[in-house]
Amino acid sequence: MMKRVLVFMAFAALLLIGTAQTSKAQTDQTATNQQTTEQTQAATTQQLDTQAAAPAQGEAVLHKEIKRLFIEGGAGFMGVILLCLIFGLAIAIERIIYLNLATTNTDKLLAKVNKALNEEGIDAAKEICRNTRGPVASIFYQGFDRAHEGVEMAEKSVISYGGVQMGLLEKNLSWISLFIAIAPMLGFLGTVIGMIQAFDAIEQAGTVSATIVAGGIKVALITTVFGLIVAIILQVFYNYLLSKIDGISNQMEDSSITLIDMLAKYNQK
Repeated sequence: MMKRVLVFMAFAALLLIGTAQTSKAQTDQTATNQQTTEQTQAATTQQLDTQAAAPAQGEAVLHKEIKRLFIEGGAGFMGVILLCLIFGLAIAIERIIYLNLATTNTDKLLAKVNKALNEEGIDAAKEICRNTRGPVASIFYQGFDRAHEGVEMAEKSVISYGGVQMGLLEKNLSWISLFIAIAPMLGFLGTVIGMIQAFDAIEQAGTVSATIVAGGIKVALITTVFGLIVAIILQVFYNYLLSKIDGISNQMEDSSITLIDMLAKYNQK
């Protein structure tokens, strides 16, 4: 009996020791996993912070580099070229907004005008044109306004007012063209003046130094590069505006022909 009790107590002691060792191992493993997780999170956070800081740092470096080149190129010429870019973009944006507002769904307008003309008469068609935005509706209104004088007078009115609308569409485009031409010219002028200054520095030094020549030429060419960049940017906007004007002009011509046909059929009734 005593042997069984001792065996039982020894077996229980072994179980308790094993359980304690298992718990300790699990605790150590949990602590190790938690430490590893914290290290991983810290490394991930640091990496994300580094990635987030990299673009901001790159933007700051780019901004400083542009500022340095602007100062080296000469504030006088670079400032005038920058003004050409600012004024050119301002006019281009204003023209883009105007042309987008001037764009009309001509098929829908023609259907509404034709229906109103056949069902209610010229006054109803004029009212629709008065309440519709865009040069096409304005041309239609002028045609209907002179319709009582005959189809020929209505056609002349449409042609004349179409020329007025084309002038409004092309307004201020000449200024953009001027800035496109003058920006690289100012850049070339700055380059020539910079080259003269470089040769003056060589003359004063009394010797031809690669450092003086390279530095003077680099500074002189900065204005040319900046002027060409400004001209390229404005040229893209200028061509886009021309394409928009051509599209609206084609709509005006096609719609005017359809309008004259509608008036001719209406007068034959």
